[in-house]
Amino acid sequence: MVGQIVVGLVALLHVGFFVLESVLWTKPTGMRIFGLSAEDAETTRVLASNQGVYNAMLALGLGWAVASGNREALLFLLAYVVVVGIYGGITAKPTILALQAAPALVAFGLVWLRW
Repeated sequence: MVGQIVVGLVALLHVGFFVLESVLWTKPTGMRIFGLSAEDAETTRVLASNQGVYNAMLALGLGWAVASGNREALLFLLAYVVVVGIYGGITAKPTILALQAAPALVAFGLVWLRW
């Protein structure tokens, strides 16, 4: 049960990433969060929106895996989030490690232990 709650939080984070990347990217909030000028935000808008859709689908996949009780899919999706979060933390912004990789790693551990 605890694992499902933490997975839910990971999924909600990815819904939030979707909103930031696909809805707010060119808005003042999105530009402030990502440190973008209006010109850079507009230039990268389509790329960010695409990335946001990936995050939304990941959130849906996590929800489906929990609802269907598919533990293997859940572990795979959480491992995916951890790897992508580590890569993003190394190549883009170190805070990604704390905001994306760490919660997914905790959820992975809890699901692995069947909590």
